[in-house]
Amino acid sequence: MDYTNIRVEKRSPLAVVTLDRPKVLNALNAATFADLAAAFGDLAADPAVRVVLIAGAGGRAFAAGADIREVAEATAENGDELSRTGQHVFRRIETLGKPVIACIRGFALGGGCELALACTLRLAADDARLGQPEAKLGLLPGYGGSQRLPRLVGRGAALKLLLTGAIIDAREALRIGLVDEVVPAADLMARAEALALEIAANAPLAIAETLRAVDEGLDLPLDAALALEAAAFGRLCGTADKAEGTRAFLEKRPPVWKGE
Repeated sequence: MDYTNIRVEKRSPLAVVTLDRPKVLNALNAATFADLAAAFGDLAADPAVRVVLIAGAGGRAFAAGADIREVAEATAENGDELSRTGQHVFRRIETLGKPVIACIRGFALGGGCELALACTLRLAADDARLGQPEAKLGLLPGYGGSQRLPRLVGRGAALKLLLTGAIIDAREALRIGLVDEVVPAADLMARAEALALEIAANAPLAIAETLRAVDEGLDLPLDAALALEAAAFGRLCGTADKAEGTRAFLEKRPPVWKGE
């Protein structure tokens, strides 16, 4: 597929999506959201793709935020729609059914930080800078940041970032739980690919059910969440992959997954 502002490279079992507007630090405009929606629709439907990496071109930014020219033109009448468009695309990424790993170099601010928050895991280069500076523009995060950030790092740490608009470095982001690993910038993509391959070695249906159980169960009362887990466990017990996985373990050999 042809895209305007992103590049997609498939290397089974992985795919790499690269935000490709380096001259504007990969700012997220309407065309980029359209590209992301189309690309992740395609990736969701491709069984050869088991894990997706997202990176930013140019080395200076993952994504420096929303396109401020577009945001500046938003009104009370259409601002809600602008927010919901970004939310919809990021929720599509979050619920892809396959792990999505954000590979963060340089700036991940505003909408760029929100994109990272929507990913399954976040790996940061040691030069990464993250933040939600929307309050400095008279706004709040519109693509899910005010909701995902507290769920990820806790209410106090999230409000400190949201209310000050502060930009933090990779080590501080790791300390508060905003990112999962920090690695040298030169090693970022290699580490992300190694992690992706480690995940892709496991049963695809088990990965999908685990992602769904965590996403849907996180905000449920514990008893309801446990019932959801039991139902997912039961579904997996009826799969060919579960039969293959347990048989391979007993036979002391690597499993051959079919996704069935």
